[in-house]
This record gives sequence, C-alpha cells and structure tokens, in this order.
Amino acid sequence: MIVLDHASGLTWIVAGLATAGVIVRPWRLPEAIWAVAGAVLLILLGLMPWREALGAVAKGTDVYLFLIGMMLLAELARREGLFDTLAALAVHRARGSASGLFALVYGVGTVVTIFLSNDATAVVLTPAVYAAARAAKAEPLPYLFICAFIANAASFVLPISNPANLVLFGSHMPPLLNWLSRFALPSALSIAATFVVLRLALRNALRGELPRDTAVPPMRTGGWLTLYGIGLTAVVLLAASAFDIQLGLPTFLAGTLTAAGVLAGKRETPWPVLRGVSWSVLPFVAGLFVLVEGLNRTGIIAALVSLLEDWAYRPARLAAVGGASVAIATNLMNNLPAGLIAGSVVSQASVPDAVPGALLIGVDLGPNLSITGSLATILWLLALRREGQAVGFWGFLKLGILVMPPALVLALAGLILTA
Repeated sequence: MIVLDHASGLTWIVAGLATAGVIVRPWRLPEAIWAVAGAVLLILLGLMPWREALGAVAKGTDVYLFLIGMMLLAELARREGLFDTLAALAVHRARGSASGLFALVYGVGTVVTIFLSNDATAVVLTPAVYAAARAAKAEPLPYLFICAFIANAASFVLPISNPANLVLFGSHMPPLLNWLSRFALPSALSIAATFVVLRLALRNALRGELPRDTAVPPMRTGGWLTLYGIGLTAVVLLAASAFDIQLGLPTFLAGTLTAAGVLAGKRETPWPVLRGVSWSVLPFVAGLFVLVEGLNRTGIIAALVSLLEDWAYRPARLAAVGGASVAIATNLMNNLPAGLIAGSVVSQASVPDAVPGALLIGVDLGPNLSITGSLATILWLLALRREGQAVGFWGFLKLGILVMPPALVLALAGLILTA
C-alpha cells in the first residue's frame, strides 16, 4: 500500500513540480533542467539516498547508449547532405501533390519507426521531413506533425519499435512470433486510425500544388556511408531483438562506427559532429529515472500490484481500463517513467496476458495526446527548435485530442479480440 507519511507526500510534490516544469517550461528553460532539478531536490531533502539515486541513473544506461547512437546517425545525416537528397527525392516522387507528400512521409515514418524505433523517427526523420517541406516551398508543420504522431502510433509493431517496450517487459519480453500475433492487429488499427484522423485534421493545410520540377542533388560519399550505417543499424536492432539482447550497446556501436568511417574518409575530427548532438536529452532521461525511483519508494508499486490482482478475474475490462489509465498517465509523467512503473507492476502481478499488452499500448500510444507524453516527442521538439520551428503545449494538445483517443480505443479493442 502507499505510505502516506510526510516523506512520501513531499516526494509526490517534488515529482509533480518537476513534471509541471517539463510541461510548462517556465522562462523557456529546457526540459532537462526541470527533470534534473527534481532529482537533485529529492536527494537534498533527504527523500532518497544519493547512492540509490546513482543506482536509478545507472538503470538508464541502455537507453542512454541507444539515444547516443541514434543522435550520432542523425547528425551525420544532416551534415553529409543525406536529408537534403532524400527530401528532394520525396518532393519529386510526390509529383506536385501535397496529399501525396503527406502519404509518402507517413509511410516512410511508419517504416522507420518499426525497424529503427520511434526515437529514430523523431531524431533522424524529422530534419529530413523539414528539408522536404522546405524543398517543396510548403508549410512544414503539417508534415512535421506526422513524425511526432507516427513515432508513437507505430511503436508497438516490434519490440525494437520503442525503447519503452524494453523498459516495460524487461526480462519477460515475449518471443518475436508471439509478439507479432499479439500486436499485429492493434498496431495496424493504430496506424490506420492515426493516418485517417491526422489527414482529416490537417486537410486545410494540405491543399494546393507543390513544385513538380524539384532537382534531386547527387548523394555525397559521406551521405551514402551514413545511409549504409542507418541500414546496418536496422539489421543489428532486428538481430538483437531476435536474440533478446539489449539494444543500447549495439545501437551505440553502429552509430559510433558509422561516424568513425565517415570522418576517417574525410579526415575530419569528431568535434563538429559531437557539438551537433542534443546531449541535454541524456540528463533529462537520467532525471526521470531518479524521479521514478523516488515514487517507487512511496509504495505505489505494491498498491498497483494489489489493484491489478484484484481485477485479474475480469481481464477484458481490466485490459481496457489499464491501457486507458496508463495512456493518460504518460501525459502526466512522460511514458518512460510510466513504462518503468507499469513494468515493475507487471513483473510482480499475476494477471492475464492481455493486461501487460494493454499497458504497453497505453505507454506507447497515449503520448500522442501531448508534447511531453513520450521521450520521442521531446526529441521531436528538440529537432523542431533546431530548425527554427516551435510547437506549444496547447497547439499540440488540440491536435492530439483528436488523433489519440480513436487510435487508442481501436488498438485496445484489437488486443482484446486477439487475446
């Protein structure tokens, strides 16, 4: 049960204020500042021993390595002109149709999310889509929104499609064929529903013609090497998933080796590439791990385990309620801590298979409601700011409140039908 003492109450207040800071960003301070400030405050107030805080930070090692590898690939792709070439090619293939470009970007985003993860869609694809919109002389935001929404909508097709999947299931990850049989229908419904609602919501922004005579610049050697590196990373991630290997180190090695190959060929130092990486995301994630560990100390995991087991004889209702509840929670605390909590609960509770599946869908799809719902969306925001674009909390919410609920309901229904 949750211990309602002074320390527990103060822990929840600190976590709530840190989360509010991440969402509101007072004084336009980066999200990482608020997550780290909350973690440090827990230690200074004596609510968590510093050794336990360091242990919580260490739990995120696999996530940090994964993100570093992906961010290296994204920065290489930007610097070597890969984005510019692919963007011009996309506009050329759209043949002057804004709707065609929308469908093309959505399709590519789906593939990238499935085989490289939703974080890769946010980090790698977003700059390419911005370049495509710029090449087409079109308003970029409608196309950039695709990257944010498909990054979450397609993130449970495969275990590797979202690092949160690994966080939630941990050592209890289902075999790949079992995963596909469980999540194929829910994923298809989620992807289709998100496409339809997003396309309808943005229909006014997608009217008009795009240029038909866009020249496609030739790919430089560094661009080809980076593209090969991204392809190799996808193969490595699939292999790691098949053999139940954590994805962080393979992704880090793939990104590092690709960067080393490109830089060695050009005889350049790594410093310009390293300076281009958004390192602030790492302390942000570390702060979230510490905040979650602080909440765990209040007894929330034991209380949720007891609640789930009390409902275990009503699996369909439990799955629906659990998935919807976690979907909402991701927007209050981010899906990474929500996934950590859900994973701890699932590992300790004896519940039907539909329940962890529904919690996973809530963790992955729920963040499509708000800009702070998932790590992928935070990365997407950072990529947008780098390109001089801005999306506020309310602007995203007005679109997310249309897109997320239908996809969530259909995905949960598909899960219950196949359970």
